[in-house]
Amino acid sequence: MDQRMIAGYAPGAPAARMENHGPTMARISLTAGQDVLARTGSMVAYEGFIQYESNPAALKQMFAGRITGESVPLMKCHGDGQLYLADYGADVVCLPLQGDNLSVNASNVLAFDAHLEWGVQRVKGIAKFAGQGFFNLGITGTGWVAVTSRGTPVVVDCGQAGETYVDPDALVAWSTGLRMTPKRSFKASSLIGRGSGEAFQLAFSGQGFVIVQPSEDSTDRLQQQQ
Repeated sequence: MDQRMIAGYAPGAPAARMENHGPTMARISLTAGQDVLARTGSMVAYEGFIQYESNPAALKQMFAGRITGESVPLMKCHGDGQLYLADYGADVVCLPLQGDNLSVNASNVLAFDAHLEWGVQRVKGIAKFAGQGFFNLGITGTGWVAVTSRGTPVVVDCGQAGETYVDPDALVAWSTGLRMTPKRSFKASSLIGRGSGEAFQLAFSGQGFVIVQPSEDSTDRLQQQQ
């Protein structure tokens, strides 16, 4: 095969432990002692020697998630090599956490470092919003997280942007240090948002970031969790 034909698709040398290979795939460099928890079934390829197994702690959290409606099936990946993950062509964002606390919709979790603290968390203040549950997946510590987005997302730095308003059905993840305030406006579902009969937004302010996907259809998430 002419090597010039594949030059634009071949992976280069890793620049970070977890990074994008194109917009819809994550590449993770695994070495001994640096395990990763990944969405079950998300592996599309790997190089080297990598093993996959169920994780008792993850299974326990999964059970708790099924009760709350925010479950995500996870597998433990360990070994030495390059691991490639994807989720049916969804865009992927790789985030380096530096002692941060991140709240992620379960259906948008692709992978994260196994040493990070995580669990199902109650999300206060959004129970009134159509299409949202009471719980999210909370991830805390220093390490890497990969999340998915149904389309190219926007990542807003609220420390620079000031108060940011988000449709709850388009919300992927946010820094839990942000101040979050529910907002309700007049009945204008044909103008803002979908399906609720009223226009709801979440207002974020403070130091941190919010990830928003270009999809406002909450049925996508419900189908993924089934």
